This record gives sequence, C-alpha cells and structure tokens, in this order.
Amino acid sequence: ASIASMCPRGESKDGSGSTCAPFRTACPHHAGGRWNRSAPASAMNMPDARPSEFRRPTLSVLVPAFNEADCIASVVREIACVLHGLAQPSEIIVVDDGSTDDTVLRLQALQAEIAELKILRLPRNSGQSAALGAAFQVAQGGIFITLDADGQNDPADVPALVAQLDHCDLCCGYRTRRQDIWSKRIGSRLANAIRNLVLREKIRDTGCTLKAFRAGWARTLPMQFRGLHRFIPALMAMAGARIAEIPVHHRPRTAGESKYTNWGRLRETLWDLWAVRWMQTRHRTIQPELIQWKH
Repeated sequence: ASIASMCPRGESKDGSGSTCAPFRTACPHHAGGRWNRSAPASAMNMPDARPSEFRRPTLSVLVPAFNEADCIASVVREIACVLHGLAQPSEIIVVDDGSTDDTVLRLQALQAEIAELKILRLPRNSGQSAALGAAFQVAQGGIFITLDADGQNDPADVPALVAQLDHCDLCCGYRTRRQDIWSKRIGSRLANAIRNLVLREKIRDTGCTLKAFRAGWARTLPMQFRGLHRFIPALMAMAGARIAEIPVHHRPRTAGESKYTNWGRLRETLWDLWAVRWMQTRHRTIQPELIQWKH
C-alpha cells in the first residue's frame, strides 16, 4: 500500500518503524473508506470518544496547506485516527493558504466524515508563518501540534511528541532518515549549522514542522512576519520556554510538488536569521515585583 493510504492504527510495521497496514482496513472508524461513527469503541481498546466532539478540545493539530489537493485527504484521515487513539477531545485545523487547486473542496468533502475538522482560508498565498498564525488565533486546545500537509510528516509520531510536554514546553521533531533528494538534505544540514552558529543554539532540524507545544507560548509569537515559523524554537527560548527534541519519521512525497528550492529558502532565511539575532540581543525578560504599601 502507498504511504498516502496508511493508517497509524495498523499493527504491522516496516523496517523504519512506521505503520504499514492499509488505511481502509486498519482503522474501524474508516470502514469502507468513510468515517464510521458507529464503530464500537472497544475496537480501538478505548472509551467511546464520540462525546469528545462536544467538549472543548485539549489537543489542536494545525496543518498549513497550499495546493495539496492530491494528498490532503489522506493526511487528515491519518491525523484523525491518531487522535482517536489518544482518546482526548481534539480538533484538526487546516489552513488553506490561498490554494489555486481543489484543496478546499477536498477538505469540505472530508467534514462530512470527520467532525473534528475545521477549515480556515487565507484570501491569498501568505506563507506558512501567516497560515500558522491564523491557526494559533482560533485553536482552542491547550496543546498545539503542527505538521505539514504533504504527507511527509508521520502523524503516528504525535503521541510521543505530546508525551514529552510533561517536562518541557516545546518538543521539536528532527528527521533522522530524510526521504528527500540529496541536494535538499545537504542544504538543510548547512542551513541548520549556520542558524545554530548565529543564534548560539543546538536545534538539530529547525525545518521540521512536526512540533508539539503548550498553547500559551504560541499566542504572542510574531507570525505576521513571513518566514518566522522557522524560528519558533528560538523565539520561545527567548521567552524562557523549555525545549526538547525527539527523532521522528520522514516519508517520501507521493503526491503534489515541493513549494520551495534551496536557493529560494536560503535567500529569505538569511534576512530572517539576522532579524532574529537582533531580537535576541535586544530582548529583555520583564519580571516586575509588586511592592506593597506598608501601613
């Protein structure tokens, strides 16, 4: 079966540790290819999750998407299966970043199957930072999880990321076996090395969108500035957030097209890098002490 059709509720695994059972048979909530709300909760060894649709979510999965009509449906279905396995009230927010293909139509069709799915749309393509910023504004969960819409991030890694938040504020995934062409892998390693040198940090893979963090740290991030999504760890660290990293799976793109080139991303990132470094040098932590009037 293709990666685009996998469901993380499957039992079989391949050599990389990713789940491999065919999507339509592995998850009882997707019997026959549609979201089956009558599936017994015991089929997934968890309490009946249906009432969670009417409770305030504790987890918000945020997915920026631009021209991903060919793969967005399978990605959202995978995410939904993972969230049902966690048995917590949750929501999936996909932000369409001004797509010119059928991404929004595919998402609207999915809402009949997946009640947790919410769709936001930006009127024009504004970039991943703006798309995530829009999601931060409307998401209701106490924990945010971000991942790409192209199917290369594995939703099965979400539980491990969330578990790390017991002792940190932000958990970043880093791709141990990247399934990209060699030029992208080399470009990413070079970019991470330069970024860590300038910002004096040790983040292994700042380009990996797969992250989990407490919502309170995200609401004040300056996501209206294009490109700053690549510096979420640095911006949170300035505010005092505790940061952890864990290895995550990475999968080859099976549909759609990549939205950037090494040169295009490098050209933008260099300016952003110096801007964030300037913010670091000018940042001050404000911790006022209230002085009580003595009678």
